[in-house]
Amino acid sequence: MAVKVLIPTPLQKFTNNQATLECGGSSISELIDALENNCPGIKARICDETGQPRRFLNLYVNSEDIRFLEGTNTTLADGDEVSIVPAVAGG
Repeated sequence: MAVKVLIPTPLQKFTNNQATLECGGSSISELIDALENNCPGIKARICDETGQPRRFLNLYVNSEDIRFLEGTNTTLADGDEVSIVPAVAGG
């Protein structure tokens, strides 16, 4: 199963400067583990010590925020697109 992952610029140093990766996994947590296997060090930038996505990162599956789905247990299907989006703050 292939899932397209959109990597933000600050994390591309872990992906050999690739903005898009194809990865496998039947859930977000499995996808993050697969990313770590292919791009060592990236998981620590995406997840906190408990394995949950960091507060300043938003993950989307096909434009749906995983916080409103099933979090890291969100199911993935072949052809899904996962976006990793750094939160932007300002005033």
